[in-house]
Amino acid sequence: MKFASFKINGATTWGLIDGAEAIDVGAVLRSQFPDLKSAIAAGALAQAAAAAPKAARHPLAAITWLPVIPNPDKILCIGLNYETHRKETGRTEVENPTVFGRFANSQTGHLADIIRPKVSKDLDYEGELAVIIGTPGRYISRAKAWDHIAGYACYNEGSVRDYQRHTHQFTPGKNFPDTGAFGPWMVTPDEAGDLGPLRLQTRLNGEVVQDTTISQMIFDIPRQIEYCSAFTRLEPGDVIVTGTPGGVGSRRTPPLWMKPGDVVEVEIDKIGLLRNTVADEV
Repeated sequence: MKFASFKINGATTWGLIDGAEAIDVGAVLRSQFPDLKSAIAAGALAQAAAAAPKAARHPLAAITWLPVIPNPDKILCIGLNYETHRKETGRTEVENPTVFGRFANSQTGHLADIIRPKVSKDLDYEGELAVIIGTPGRYISRAKAWDHIAGYACYNEGSVRDYQRHTHQFTPGKNFPDTGAFGPWMVTPDEAGDLGPLRLQTRLNGEVVQDTTISQMIFDIPRQIEYCSAFTRLEPGDVIVTGTPGGVGSRRTPPLWMKPGDVVEVEIDKIGLLRNTVADEV
């Protein structure tokens, strides 16, 4: 199944995506589950699917896409998690995942603009797989990690590189508003199947700039969940953004920055196609 957060006629809601239609399950279940995160927390995705026949259907062209989880408790990003990216950055090998955080308001949805801030022109793309936590937990073992996942989505972890490099801390460059695109929807694990062979590709104005398979991660998803749950309690709706492969714009000669008018796409087999345009901050 595919679940999404969106607006219809100006009202924020959530529901299922069925082909070319969005099913407004949120309107039917609003008193119980006001948003997708609350439905995930209650283990109510099957209930949502059962309510679909009672819900209004809207063509996808009529909705405004929101980040899959607009209001996560936390967004944990895994840095340098593909060997091709580690090598292009010149970073040394490490024994544990590199983790940094994003804020919820740094996110935007499918077909929305990624915003290049006034203070920088060094806006980079990072195509990634996002993991959405379904079941809370602390000290989750690798063996149990898959049981804590609600689903997967595409993510473009847009980075303002000069601000990222002001210090050794990544936080400023990773948290400008509307730079992290998340969507279009969350695919449940039964539909995604085995993640390893799935191809992740980023395209800028139709040109392939990143191309890998999920199996090329240095730290796989169970290891990421094990590590992150050791230092924080993972909550339903939390997002783990699992790392980007080599080919980022900042490591090209000359650098390839995203600029206003560009179209950037992140596509992952069986997961979806996330498309955004780039615009300057007003």
